[in-house]
Amino acid sequence: MSVHTPRPTTLVLGGTGKTGRRVAQRLTALDLPVRIGTRAGGVPFDWENPETWEPALDGMTAAYISYQPDLAAPGAVEAIASFSELAVDRGVHRLVLLSGRGEVEAQACEKALTDSGADTTILRASWFGQNFSEGYLLDPILAGQVFLPAGDIPEPFVDVDDIADVALAALTQPGHTGEIYELTGPRALTFAEAVSTIGAAAGRTIDYVQVPTDDFAAGLAAEQVPTDVIDLLTYLFTTVLDGRNVTPGDGVTRALGRAPRDFADYASAAAATGIWTVG
Repeated sequence: MSVHTPRPTTLVLGGTGKTGRRVAQRLTALDLPVRIGTRAGGVPFDWENPETWEPALDGMTAAYISYQPDLAAPGAVEAIASFSELAVDRGVHRLVLLSGRGEVEAQACEKALTDSGADTTILRASWFGQNFSEGYLLDPILAGQVFLPAGDIPEPFVDVDDIADVALAALTQPGHTGEIYELTGPRALTFAEAVSTIGAAAGRTIDYVQVPTDDFAAGLAAEQVPTDVIDLLTYLFTTVLDGRNVTPGDGVTRALGRAPRDFADYASAAAATGIWTVG
């Protein structure tokens, strides 16, 4: 006699973003029901509007949580606490949180999540490699000059496909409840080394220029970047990228039984798509 195990029905928050989109694609490929919660498209979901939370959670049994703009932002702890409590009340028993590596504020959000009583898994990710190809650093790469306030302290950039693979395992497989996975690449590179690696993969010369933090913030303001985004980026570069995250984590290996993807492999694959081709 076979035992029927109900299939998880998963709410993916930030389902059009770098990690959420990949998590949703993987769930769909397994023919598992997915609901994408986002401010634009899918099921309406807005962290700043709690009235959108309950309709998005209706009928769900699991959720992948990607908070916008960042768990270090003011109000994030309260939002995560309220959302996770509501999720449990609505019958959601498995919660997977995308967190930030080395962020004290993010750890407070993690505690708020685990205090909900749900089966939780924490994904503490380092800096995304895909920020160079799918994020705000794409335009500087295409322009051939990247100006950032990051110096000689290296970062073990993580491939977001590795994050999505771990999230999928945590959402659909046993053995991940209560785990905190430190998700990084296998080695640390400085931002200058990362840009050089991208240039080599793309067959172009791309310069990296370290700038003072104040000049960096002023440049963003001149481009009319919102103040809260400027504050977040300067916080990341002045606080989180201070050397605390230099040592690579073992989260990908522990969760998946394989090594994480190297930055050079990511750069080669991204370059092959033509994303960094000019002209």
